[in-house]
Amino acid sequence: MLRVQLPEVLAKQGSMVAFQGRMDFDYEGSGGLGKLFKKAMTGEGASLMRVRGEGLLYLADNADDIHLFFLENEGLTVNGRNLLAFQPQLSWDIQRVQGAGVAAGGLFNTTINGTGWVAVTTHGTPVLLDAAQMPTYADGQSAVCWSTSLQVGVNRTVKAGALIGRGSGEAMQLAFTGQGFVLVQASEGAPVVQAS
Repeated sequence: MLRVQLPEVLAKQGSMVAFQGRMDFDYEGSGGLGKLFKKAMTGEGASLMRVRGEGLLYLADNADDIHLFFLENEGLTVNGRNLLAFQPQLSWDIQRVQGAGVAAGGLFNTTINGTGWVAVTTHGTPVLLDAAQMPTYADGQSAVCWSTSLQVGVNRTVKAGALIGRGSGEAMQLAFTGQGFVLVQASEGAPVVQAS
């Protein structure tokens, strides 16, 4: 659970679990037609609410782990479903992940820039990888967020056996190079329940 001392925060809609004090909860629009169009076309971007007032606000999302990042005049790209909250002075937009292209499913993420706090959620305990140490690769569904200073590409590991149905199931990963970090969750996302 995340505890936020107001006067103001942008948070994922429906993430409030409790509060103490006086607060107003308002729908936060996409910030213009450009963002609204991107959200509609890509499916990326969390639905946000703006919370103003005084007191303590408690946020959570599906009992997931919460991780805080303090940005100092820098950027973070985060999967919209993992974005829990951020300070209102930070700017945000929906952008295509450069280098991932159509091969990675036309990957789009929410990019946050400026100086302030960002809270993201992970399914299980994550690992923070320093991409400057060595070549770094992550499953596109497991990579929660990363520094915008990193160069992102696609790594393909398809072998001949995959052509006859004997693949590893790990044919493509996001590749990260440069100075920065990647936060990787211990899951490829929530399991899909099959109808019986």
